[in-house]
Amino acid sequence: MSTLSCVREQQITIGGMPSNYVPGLSASYNISSFCHRPGLTRRCAMQRPGPSAQHRPGRSHSTGALHRMKHSSRNSPNTQYTHNLICKLADQNERRRRHDTMELIPQSYYSQQPLKVELTEFYSRDNAKDHHTEQYELVNDNILPNPVLRRGQNFFFAVRFDRTYDKQQDVIRIVFCFGPKPSVTKGTRVVLSVNLNTQQGVFQHSRDMMGLGMARMQEATTTIAPIGTMGTIGTMTTVSTIGTMGPMSGMRETTTYGVRRSSFGNETMPLQHSPLSPPGPMDRPPIERYSATAQHPSFGRSYGSRHGSRHGSSQNLTSMTHEMDKWDVSVQRQDGNTITFQVHVPATAPVGVWNCWVQTNRTGQRDNRHDYKCDEDIYVLFNPWCREDSVYMDNDAFRKEYVLNEQGKIWCGTWRQPKGRKWIYGQFDDVVLPACMYLLERSGLEHSERGNPVRVCRAISSIINANADDDGLMVGRYDGEYKDGVSPHAWTGSVAILERYLTDGGRPVEYGQCWVFSGLVVTICRALGIPCRSVTNYVSAHDTNRTFTVDKYFDRDGNEVPNGPDEDCFDSCWNFHVWNDVWMQRPDLPQGYSGWQIIDATPQEEAEAVYHCGPASVEAVRRGEVGFQYDTPFMYGQLNSELCHFQEEENSDWGFIRMASNQCQVGRKILTKNPGRDDDEGESDLLEITHEYKSVDSSGPDRGTVIASCRGYQRLQQYYEYPDRNFDDVYFDLMDIDVVPYGQPFDCTMNIQNKSHEDRTILCVLTASACYYTGAIASRLRRAQGEFIVRAGQREVLKLHVTPQEYMDKLVDHSMVKVHAMAYVKQTRQAWSDEDDFPLNKPRMQVQVRSQPSVGQECSVTFSFQNPLTVHLTDCYFTVEGPGIQRPRQIRFRDVKPGEFVNFQDKMTPRRAGEKHIVATFSSRQMDEKFGCAAVSVRG
Repeated sequence: MSTLSCVREQQITIGGMPSNYVPGLSASYNISSFCHRPGLTRRCAMQRPGPSAQHRPGRSHSTGALHRMKHSSRNSPNTQYTHNLICKLADQNERRRRHDTMELIPQSYYSQQPLKVELTEFYSRDNAKDHHTEQYELVNDNILPNPVLRRGQNFFFAVRFDRTYDKQQDVIRIVFCFGPKPSVTKGTRVVLSVNLNTQQGVFQHSRDMMGLGMARMQEATTTIAPIGTMGTIGTMTTVSTIGTMGPMSGMRETTTYGVRRSSFGNETMPLQHSPLSPPGPMDRPPIERYSATAQHPSFGRSYGSRHGSRHGSSQNLTSMTHEMDKWDVSVQRQDGNTITFQVHVPATAPVGVWNCWVQTNRTGQRDNRHDYKCDEDIYVLFNPWCREDSVYMDNDAFRKEYVLNEQGKIWCGTWRQPKGRKWIYGQFDDVVLPACMYLLERSGLEHSERGNPVRVCRAISSIINANADDDGLMVGRYDGEYKDGVSPHAWTGSVAILERYLTDGGRPVEYGQCWVFSGLVVTICRALGIPCRSVTNYVSAHDTNRTFTVDKYFDRDGNEVPNGPDEDCFDSCWNFHVWNDVWMQRPDLPQGYSGWQIIDATPQEEAEAVYHCGPASVEAVRRGEVGFQYDTPFMYGQLNSELCHFQEEENSDWGFIRMASNQCQVGRKILTKNPGRDDDEGESDLLEITHEYKSVDSSGPDRGTVIASCRGYQRLQQYYEYPDRNFDDVYFDLMDIDVVPYGQPFDCTMNIQNKSHEDRTILCVLTASACYYTGAIASRLRRAQGEFIVRAGQREVLKLHVTPQEYMDKLVDHSMVKVHAMAYVKQTRQAWSDEDDFPLNKPRMQVQVRSQPSVGQECSVTFSFQNPLTVHLTDCYFTVEGPGIQRPRQIRFRDVKPGEFVNFQDKMTPRRAGEKHIVATFSSRQMDEKFGCAAVSVRG
């Protein structure tokens, strides 16, 4: 007998949809399963495996007939005829049913495909003006400008389709996605349906007025009438034109608006207005304040923009407040094939890089959908101008300083001699935002949590430093060995560090210290829209065993016992330590603890198995509320711990006695840059904020009580048992050292006064050492030790003279010298210890611009200084940077002779007008920390 062959039926589509799809029918009902078209062999269903001698429910008639034909003894031509007959009858029946079904479906249903997107325009530069992001270089990119938007506000974008939108049959959805696995329930995927029947929705642009002026302009520029009233997009100027609204054959590119990259022709189109071009300037009618009425169906609202105003009745206000908490879209304008949308980004949206998709389909045909992904990366930032944003800052001068200022000062030196160092934050550079987004990805912070500034700032504090178990941004080093990297003193700002991090594939940059970490935090926070400042704490405690003391141990001869008698004490007291304050609300804390919050990116102690610190409320630290998160006890300890010196004593029960000290306080002075003030030559722009961190009167918390609540009463007694000073009759004082120029000698002086009526035998030790700014000793410069008698009522003065030859080749970072004095009175067992740190001052580098520079014109900049050393300087190079004038650049330089006066000239071409700063450093193998800066006014 002949065998029936099975051939797969070719799928027929109508309008992009399968011909067997009927709206309203179950998806499992397939009409074509019974269809046999002429010219094709009948498609048979798969036979079930295993023997099947009788008919079973669910088996097709064709299968049953085939089964009987194979196994029946009456296998005759009649059997074949019967099989062919049933197939023919079934096919005829299906054709009739299909014809009946097709008559029920309008022909227009299959006549057109879904809308297709031809072009998108995000108006990056014009939206940026209202979002305070116009300074970001990503916005001003000439090839493909990226929208940089702040949450809590509206933005505009336009889409041109291949045909006119049909309100009855076309469906448009705008989809925004964030992260690798966008989720609607987690707020990282947003689907907005477009409804042209509610054009312009319930809101409009905060500065715009729908009305007559725009309509007049439209009548003069196009013959296609918009659907309803039209709005304007800020104060946009028509600078980009697109050809006719039919299939695009050409596009004129301009310097203002980049276009979506595609295969367009190069022909220049005639100048004309287009819905994808921003409307031109116009005379705006006066804005009236009114409630919603029949005549005015739309009313303005600012979403916490610069005006912060609200209009309408209390009912409308409630409705608006609810609407502000979610994403929203409305049609601002339709002109032919082009639709301009207005999107509202809620003030709680996650911050990062979002992508936009335009989805289109026909009504009832969602499976036949066109998905169009826009090329632009949409950067959504925090918004300190928006009242509903948790980083809102209501002082415009503070926003200008802590969000928009591209340069500042970071304070180093000592508490008696603060030294401000200019730092270029450069948060608007085109490399900064991409680097920030990559660092947040590496931090492991969930995308759904990136709308919470508390979580974001805690992540930032962990990703700046690179430890052995992570890939942070920068490696910290404090021992002065920087041959395999870049010295921390050679950096002029954050941009070069972030760019090197990206170009090296995310490999940590070498090297940095706390003040470099702080500068990077300012850059990242300000780039993301979080107000941030750099803060320096002088005499900063690093308590490793949570005793709220910095303990040092000395033997009988006055030599320091490293790590204590049990080798488990690693406390230190830094000459200065730099962290950051960020501004935000703290809904997780009681009322009154919002505002400035401390975050510290310098790795010191682990918290939750990660090196991160903060945010800790500044007000909580001031009040001693150490139970509030995050890391408040640690920050309280840096500011309020006590310096404790212990000397070996054979009569002591535990082998050591506590020595008295004149200077036992940490947190001596806390500084930041004064907003709105700049001093390139001196330090008049510093602002002391010690009172914000520590109570200066008796109204503050009792320090002992706060510490006791953290560590327990018994431990408090052990470490805070002061020696009985009633029998102390000898007064000791270590004199402060005034400013010492680099290359000059200095004297360390200790005064002794015997106030008793008897002679006293005193053992004294006076030491001068080169030290790192972390307090660690690098090398001993000179030491004097002796025992002598001070007569009753007499004074003695001990001096230790140190020459430049004794310290020139031993100084390390910041040229710090630590002087330590210790004394012991044999008759009364009186013990005393004190220490003081000071820097040797190097002259600044002079930076001079000969004439006022102009944008696009080359100018000369001169850098000059004198070598203060008596040796040659080798491996020399300059590092120069100036936002809007010069991107970070390293320039190799020849060897410098001893005492030589260096005069180096370089060329720069400014890119942006306004008040700018140029910062430069000079580095060599023998000398660092030679830096200078100059303010420059660039003409447009």
